[in-house]
Amino acid sequence: MTPVSTCTAFQGTRRIASGPLAEVALAVKRAADRGDTVLVFDDATSRPVELDLRGSEAEVLARLPAPAVAETQSDAPRGPGRPKLGVVAREVTLLPRHWDWLAGQPGGASVTLRRLVEEARRAGEGRDRLRQAQEAAYRFMAAMAGDRPGFEEAARALFAPDRDRFAALTEDWPVDIRDHARRLAAAAFDAPLSA
Repeated sequence: MTPVSTCTAFQGTRRIASGPLAEVALAVKRAADRGDTVLVFDDATSRPVELDLRGSEAEVLARLPAPAVAETQSDAPRGPGRPKLGVVAREVTLLPRHWDWLAGQPGGASVTLRRLVEEARRAGEGRDRLRQAQEAAYRFMAAMAGDRPGFEEAARALFAPDRDRFAALTEDWPVDIRDHARRLAAAAFDAPLSA
């Protein structure tokens, strides 16, 4: 399981928990023990979060993934690069004319490639945030409201982006689904189109 910082759990149309994964996992475990079916969504991506609910609450918590920070620390030998700085060597395939151009740049190929990547990343940052926010909101909406009246039009308003139309089209959805969809969509409506 990919590390999840916060998530939200739904039992039918009702939100039963939202927050750090450990807190939500315990609420989901208790609901499952009562025989309830619960769906859990990663708050950042709206991807489903699967939890192994077997055993005691302590066992459920012990099986949760460690935070992402722990993944980067390893006793395994490292390859070339500057691992203490976060630099990792990987293979890049370019045409000979690209290598010739890179060789002539101040600082060499690695410095130039890092600079070009950073510039491209900054230039596309707003579009990337908008796309990620729209995808997260749509993924949740499709899972929880795909059969609701106005779903298709609400999805169009999300990608337009048209906040007022989206709000109007989701008004009659169950409160917890509507509010969560609007919270996710707000990031899309607020995301700048350019950096």
